[in-house]
Amino acid sequence: MSSVIANSKRLVIKVGSSLVTNSGAGLDHQAIATWAAQIAALKAMGREVVLVSSGAIAEGMQRLGWKKRPSAVHELQAAAAVGQMGLVQVYETCFRKHGLHTAQILLTHDDLADRKRYLNARSTLRTLLELNTIPLINENDTVVTEEIRFGDNDTLAALVTNLIEADALVILTDQTGLYSADPRKNPTATLVGEARAGDPALETMAGGAGSDIGRGGMLTKILAAKRAARSGAHTVIAWGREPDVLIRLAQGEAIGTQLIAGEIKTVARKQWLADHLQVGGKLTLDDGAVNALCKEGKSLLPIGVTALSGDFERGEVVTCLDAKGREIARGLVNYSAHETQKILRHASTEIESILGYVDEPELIHRDNLVLL
Repeated sequence: MSSVIANSKRLVIKVGSSLVTNSGAGLDHQAIATWAAQIAALKAMGREVVLVSSGAIAEGMQRLGWKKRPSAVHELQAAAAVGQMGLVQVYETCFRKHGLHTAQILLTHDDLADRKRYLNARSTLRTLLELNTIPLINENDTVVTEEIRFGDNDTLAALVTNLIEADALVILTDQTGLYSADPRKNPTATLVGEARAGDPALETMAGGAGSDIGRGGMLTKILAAKRAARSGAHTVIAWGREPDVLIRLAQGEAIGTQLIAGEIKTVARKQWLADHLQVGGKLTLDDGAVNALCKEGKSLLPIGVTALSGDFERGEVVTCLDAKGREIARGLVNYSAHETQKILRHASTEIESILGYVDEPELIHRDNLVLL
């Protein structure tokens, strides 16, 4: 088995909080310098690299003398604001020693959910790569609220992987990879060397949450790999302090756990739809509509919708559920919630007589719909 990174030209590398801050003791300058040297070596090999780094809140906590991660959102935002200064300074200094420029980009999930902002972020990142610059990405924890409570940079790294159509995502963590069971509780647990991204069995293996310093865990990494696979990107989960881990992966050595993506890539527009973490509403479909979407690849017609929730407008992303409440698809809806409520369970030929006009015969056209 060889590393999937060997043939990957464009990489997204994510480094977790516990690694960057030496488990909360403050920024680990030596470790950051080591990763910068390895990334510089990757650049010399002709690779393009985007770096997603956690650590702002953890560094802020250290600078402010806080021993325990606060739960109040305003305190977390304050810690992020303080810590981001030190985080960027260290990275910039380390990369400058190798003659590389860095660029700070702070994103929220909303930036990647809005079509216009999504395209702006994509263009900026691609331009920075063309300029031989290392984009340094972190979640904009000083302005978001929900993401601080529930989000993680594993998910953000996967979104960025899809955004720039990277070949692979490397998640450096404080664990050597995914194990068949929790090695802290089960001495017979074995390292999973390779598996298929999106395999439901992996989520069972991954189990619980992360450390007191970070908010992620192995489960978020498994889910990030599943998300990255939508654009055909492979994922490697490896111990960040493994000597020359990035260089050895690029040279073909298999390290940690690699999760292989399927061969079919989701087209960019549908990929963007699938990456929405927040949707405008929900549509519940009958069995006939579910079959038409999932097995026949057809558009969603209003007659197949049994119920809706949310106050969405035309053009917003909505999620489609089956009768059991399971999410099966997402898409751009052609009618508002108010209009949809009037035409659901009706044939497309009846739309004009009900509304007095007709925009589209479909509630969601198949070109604007992605199956999940």
